[in-house]
Amino acid sequence: MTAATNPAPRLTSQLVNGVLAIKPLANLAKQRARAMMIQRAESIGVYWRQEVRALQTRSRAEAADRGHAVEIDPEWQAELAQMQNPDLTYPDYYLHPFHAYDAGNLGWEAAMEVEVAARAVHARIWQDAGAQGDARLRQSYHDVVNAQIPDPEDILDLGCSVGMSTFALQQVYPQAQITGVDLSPYFLTIAQYRAKTHGRAASSSPRWLHAAAEATGLPDRSVDLVSAFLLFHELPCDAAVAILHEARRLLRPQGHLAIMDMNPQSEVHAKMPPYILTLLKSTEPYLDDYFAFDLAGAIESAGFDRPTLTCNSPRHRTLIAQVR
Repeated sequence: MTAATNPAPRLTSQLVNGVLAIKPLANLAKQRARAMMIQRAESIGVYWRQEVRALQTRSRAEAADRGHAVEIDPEWQAELAQMQNPDLTYPDYYLHPFHAYDAGNLGWEAAMEVEVAARAVHARIWQDAGAQGDARLRQSYHDVVNAQIPDPEDILDLGCSVGMSTFALQQVYPQAQITGVDLSPYFLTIAQYRAKTHGRAASSSPRWLHAAAEATGLPDRSVDLVSAFLLFHELPCDAAVAILHEARRLLRPQGHLAIMDMNPQSEVHAKMPPYILTLLKSTEPYLDDYFAFDLAGAIESAGFDRPTLTCNSPRHRTLIAQVR
């Protein structure tokens, strides 16, 4: 199912695409987008550089602050090797630059900046949010999910990144067994480290799986809830459809799919100034695909009931559907 709500990007978006087709301008836009995120983070008390240094050195950031070169702790590489699935073939769509990183999500820089970037990007969702915007966004999603899905035993967090969405789900459903799936072994290595440093016992810690969301390798009918937090706007349509069918395969009878992502019908996106839209699209290669994709229709076509739709922020929506 790849039906579109809009047959083509609006005129402003088409003009932006023309600008981004010129590589020097696209690179400039990515650099500017990144600089703006760092400035915004530090303006709200999220000390981007300091927090990243602490991760790189595993909290031994003092030397870096005194002017010495920052070296990534060698333990990271050892843990990466343990996390990585050597037989995994990355889908082509995942090998493109994402979020101003030329290597996309397949590198340490992206993995170590996820958390600070999330807090910076979500700081302006609500006028008074600031550094709490990201936590507030996650809570708004969980309020919707928990109201409709009270007690799942096994949860799958697709596109779990460095585990922020996984740990947040664990707080909502502390008795559930949660598995976080991601294509980036770098992200998963950070997630595993965060689980250890947060003092989670091995028995209660999420399980981490290096796999594609559209081909997890997990057994049929093995989970009660499949959650995807800010994943689908990073996908081309064919991958999105494949992931919906994989979710249907994995869910038990009466199981639920929950998706939280950008709302294409939001006035915030519709009225976005061309300059800001250029910066956004320079870091999100599949945004046009997502904005034109009939996600609710595709969910239904994959074997689910018609999803409920809740606007959980001025920019985001949550769709929840039960297995049909």
